[in-house]
Amino acid sequence: MNLRYWADVTLAEATGRERRRDPVLPGTGGPAGNALLTAWTGLLLLGLFLVELVTLLNLRALLSWHVVVGVLLVPPALLKTASTGWRIASYYAKRAPYRRAGPPPMPLRLLGPLVVLFTLVLLGSGLVLVALGPAASRAGFLTVLGRRVDAVTVHQAAFVAWGAVTGLHTAGRLVPALRIVAAPWRAATRVPGRRFRGAVVVVTLLVAAIAAAAVLGVSHPWLAGGLHRR
Repeated sequence: MNLRYWADVTLAEATGRERRRDPVLPGTGGPAGNALLTAWTGLLLLGLFLVELVTLLNLRALLSWHVVVGVLLVPPALLKTASTGWRIASYYAKRAPYRRAGPPPMPLRLLGPLVVLFTLVLLGSGLVLVALGPAASRAGFLTVLGRRVDAVTVHQAAFVAWGAVTGLHTAGRLVPALRIVAAPWRAATRVPGRRFRGAVVVVTLLVAAIAAAAVLGVSHPWLAGGLHRR
């Protein structure tokens, strides 16, 4: 199989011309339920990340929002990692329903781990900045090509890498996610496990809200002007 084939397959799925058929099982819904949970979580993350990007337009005035939304992103990101990880593990463990559903196109399979990696590095480095405070965050710990690298530099580099891989991932998965979310409302029979999936999302949001409030409470050094301190 050549690159042209994988490009055509990926484009077909990204634009909705082709789609995988997820088997529906009792209980939590099986692959179809997993796809719904992943799609809903992905759309939630997309909305929060867009808000986070807006805060960058005036970080000085919106720093508290930047911190809060950044922390709100962590639990949904972990949930999406868990749901996609479960699907991958089930596929390679040769569970019949997930084998029938099949994997995504190869380019998206290769891109997925990078999205997870840089998302976790981006969010994790942001939490590290809050924990270290302004002064320690600007203390260089190594030099690369004559440039001092500190915790702020790591966070900025992670943002650039995250933006590149997540932009490609979003282009490939947005239309399929919207179709997955809309499908149960059009179908005569909805996918089982709706209450379970709803409870998981609600608990995730509650944990995110509690974590955001806690982190904001210890972010005073940054909010008091540390962002602009040389």
